[in-house]
Amino acid sequence: MVRDLESKVALVTGAGSGIGRASAIALAAAGAKVLVTDIDQQSGAETVTEIQAARGEAAFFEADVTDAQAVEDMVRKAVDTWGRLDCAHNNAGIAEFRVRTADLTEEVWDRTIDINLKGVWLCMKYEILYMKEHGGGAIVNTASVVGLAGVRQQPAYVASKHGIVGLTKAAALEYAQDDIRVNAVCPGPIRTPALDWYMREFPDVGKRLEEDNPSGRVGESEEVARAVVWLCSDRSSYITGHSVAIDGGVLAK
Repeated sequence: MVRDLESKVALVTGAGSGIGRASAIALAAAGAKVLVTDIDQQSGAETVTEIQAARGEAAFFEADVTDAQAVEDMVRKAVDTWGRLDCAHNNAGIAEFRVRTADLTEEVWDRTIDINLKGVWLCMKYEILYMKEHGGGAIVNTASVVGLAGVRQQPAYVASKHGIVGLTKAAALEYAQDDIRVNAVCPGPIRTPALDWYMREFPDVGKRLEEDNPSGRVGESEEVARAVVWLCSDRSSYITGHSVAIDGGVLAK
């Protein structure tokens, strides 16, 4: 990988597995020093170990993205460790599966919105506050193809991801003149531990995910990670406010 982020500092939330882990590893391979954050200490530490084994530089910070103080401390940790923060991938999130809107419980709704949408907003808040005073930066949020189009039986997830797309646009407009770029990646079906579980539990749906995809397969986390690195680098210096679908052509249908 081209080391587009040499001497840069990045943080990644939800970096213990899946897309977050792949993103943290790719950012480090591109030269960035990476603060790996997750609510799961063991999985986050495993990501750090993998980065260090490849001669990258990383540290772990345990953070609950729904906790404002924890998020503020997370940003401070990156700055205290390496003296700066240049880019961030706000990736932490959860999903509920196979429940119709009227059958969704208030508890599941609140938890999904709290983690997926409020969590991204809190991360952006403290990242932007730092970047605005220190010359700018790049922020990438993880939305989803269901943030750009609807899907059945995931009402809270769909709502949260649409919210991230809108929040990304709003912040991009507000901070463009501060040299802060804000974009989102919108993955389609991507092979992660969560998707693997889903495909085991609901093999009929899992089969359709592959058969209905124009590419004939689900994506890999590394394919999303490469887009994150590009959006964090100066190669995308004139791109802000966009939500990039990484979906094998699902939304082209």
